[in-house]
Amino acid sequence: MLTDENSMPGEEAVLSGLSRQEVDDAHRRGETNYVQRRSSRPIKTIILANIFTLFNAILTTAVVIVLIVGHWQDSVFGIVMVTNALIGIVSEIRAKRTLDKLAILESPRSTVLRDGAEVEIPSSDIVRGELVFLRQGDQVPADGEVVRSHSVKIDESMLTGESVAVRKREGDHVLSGTTVVAGQGIFRTTAIGAESYAQQLTEQAKKFTKARSEIADGINVVLKWISWVIVPIVAILVWSQLRTGDGTPWQGAVVLAIAGVVGMIPQGLVLLTSLNFALAAAGLARKNVLVQELHAVEILARVDRLCLDKTGTLTSGEITPREVIELDGNQEKVLSEARQVLAALVSEGENETALATKRALEGINPSDPQVLVPFDSTRKWSAALTDSGSWFFGAPEIITQSATNACDVHSQVKALAETGARVVCLAHSTHSVLDEDAPQLPDTITAVLLVVLEEEIRPDAAETMDYFVRQGVVAKVISGDNPRTVGAIAQRVGVRPDGDIRIKDARELPPDREKLAEIIEDYDVFGRVTPEVKRAMVHALQDRGHTVAMTGDGVNDVLALKDADLGIAMGSGAQATKAVAKVVLIDGQFSKLPGVVSEGRRIIANMERVSALFLTKTFYSALLAVTVAVLAWRYPFLPRHLTIIGSLTIGIPAFFLALAPNHRRYRPGFLRRTLFLAVPAGLTLATVALIAQRMYVEHASTGSTIATLTVVGGGIYLLGILSRPIVVWRAALLSTMAAGAVALVFVPALRHFFALTWPTPHQWLVIVGLSMVTWLILEIVYRLHQKQYGNATRLVTSLDEAATR
Repeated sequence: MLTDENSMPGEEAVLSGLSRQEVDDAHRRGETNYVQRRSSRPIKTIILANIFTLFNAILTTAVVIVLIVGHWQDSVFGIVMVTNALIGIVSEIRAKRTLDKLAILESPRSTVLRDGAEVEIPSSDIVRGELVFLRQGDQVPADGEVVRSHSVKIDESMLTGESVAVRKREGDHVLSGTTVVAGQGIFRTTAIGAESYAQQLTEQAKKFTKARSEIADGINVVLKWISWVIVPIVAILVWSQLRTGDGTPWQGAVVLAIAGVVGMIPQGLVLLTSLNFALAAAGLARKNVLVQELHAVEILARVDRLCLDKTGTLTSGEITPREVIELDGNQEKVLSEARQVLAALVSEGENETALATKRALEGINPSDPQVLVPFDSTRKWSAALTDSGSWFFGAPEIITQSATNACDVHSQVKALAETGARVVCLAHSTHSVLDEDAPQLPDTITAVLLVVLEEEIRPDAAETMDYFVRQGVVAKVISGDNPRTVGAIAQRVGVRPDGDIRIKDARELPPDREKLAEIIEDYDVFGRVTPEVKRAMVHALQDRGHTVAMTGDGVNDVLALKDADLGIAMGSGAQATKAVAKVVLIDGQFSKLPGVVSEGRRIIANMERVSALFLTKTFYSALLAVTVAVLAWRYPFLPRHLTIIGSLTIGIPAFFLALAPNHRRYRPGFLRRTLFLAVPAGLTLATVALIAQRMYVEHASTGSTIATLTVVGGGIYLLGILSRPIVVWRAALLSTMAAGAVALVFVPALRHFFALTWPTPHQWLVIVGLSMVTWLILEIVYRLHQKQYGNATRLVTSLDEAATR
């Protein structure tokens, strides 16, 4: 049973809690508060996701076949597959480990009442029906019902988004994951473990959803197309190579067929994309931005709707003073004493309001009241008695009901509340009696001071919002708090450039998804939003074709974060929130998001540039494969020749191009624009390769050498086109690639390894002639591409530069 020392003040009934036998029975039934928690994706999931891909399946099959029937030198393309998988696995495991270090064991121990005595136990050992103590600073470990309360106040913002603490009386419900900010009490558990409200929200978000990448999607479109045609093309190529009449054995025919289809696979593009994302993620990690999935870097650059949670994103959650207003009609003597009395009333800083008021009175010496009555949440005021009379500090609507200046006070309070402020009032009465045990408000009272408080806005919020506004990203502030309070904060941080903030109470939103989408498009701020409605709002925006990012820090944000195209969690947020987010701002700095946007834009713009190189190779390889299959010609390249072409004209230079700075704003249609250039360029290179091979059909190795060098020359010219404007480092890059091509012919060891022959003077003339024709055609194709898409590119770039200025 409870002793007097442990009883709540005024408590009469005796509580004894569960018996040892009842607890043991519950443990045997497995009815405890234990829940297996995860802080991030399991390592097994990360490894499997990076190994079992369509890209790896195609290349693995090709490598195995070549190793069985051919030479190991012709299987070197498999290195790309292994490297690509390792980059993805290492980067994502590194992010996982960083997140795991952030994970803290929340509410690890709780104090319960068993057999009439207080016992401290691990929170996971709590059973249903348990009596659990609530004390200031405790985190509620399970759902339950309050059975004893002495001014217990609970911060439920992590679950509901409501920033104002809620007072709990006997019979009220408490939820796991919330925090006791004032008072003390006891509650009886009603839902434990997986049954609790917070855990149910977390369970709904446990299924991992992969971030959607336009670059990856474009590559996958090509890979799917290849997967459909690869088997018939291999079969036709083997059959055609056996019909060439040059005595090619079936093993050689298979290797040539593999060369045909491997060239169609943009393996370097897949590798470079992963590498680019990994380097970007590593760079962001140094800035305390944790990218849990590589493709997430790209997504923020595509976002056009940014859904923001107020608490923890726009505001820090702290209460700060704005101003202290002296009310008219008061004597100078009363006004001069008021601040000193107020300093005494808040000197203990017993709650957030008192602490914020204390900061507003820095430098003021507190008076020494004869009687000091501390704040009580039941009556909502504190009081003091001095020589000049009695003073009362608290909620204006309570202490000024009978004030002589009540009308003026209420109108000012209402106007201030419209700006999102929280207002408390200091009133004075000449009544010189104050009962410390049972204080009462006097009949005659006059309001003297209004203390205006507000939620602290993050110092970087306004600047960051201005950045997104200039980038054309529309922000939607979604909160569980009062709509007008949220609207005022949105006004202060500049959610709309014209300042015309449109506010909506989420309780008035229609269930119909189409109507909901219309309202969300029309309004900027939504208050009183539940977790389920947040999720529905994200879905509604996605239905309208928007790419949606969602920021949040509480369990109430988990569902919306998971379903958004990009979930962004604050490092100080709930562990469940960080586990489902694709990006975690470790230090909680909202200002880090523009840096993520810049990285995403660099990747998208540069990868579009180099993708034209890779997809050109895909199409000339496909055209070669089909042509030689239909005409029963010998395939012009060995796999190692394709390695030369891919390395010198695509792989090595593309690496440098992909990492260069680029701030071009995102434009949809990445694959369409790339194919407009890649398809005709691929047709050109395939044609000259076949011409070179057919000119020396009786000398297969010579034909392959001329075809290889001609395609390398054309590929380097295409590289030069895509590198424009040519600056010093790009000119050096082009020269180095050209020198590398020449070295492969001039260095005997390299020439032998790559199965090349030394060209005669006549053959050198053929190589130069075919290359020049190729350059002319590629220049025409590029100019047509610029005519079709160049104006849009220049317009978007100029707009972006103007926005940056």
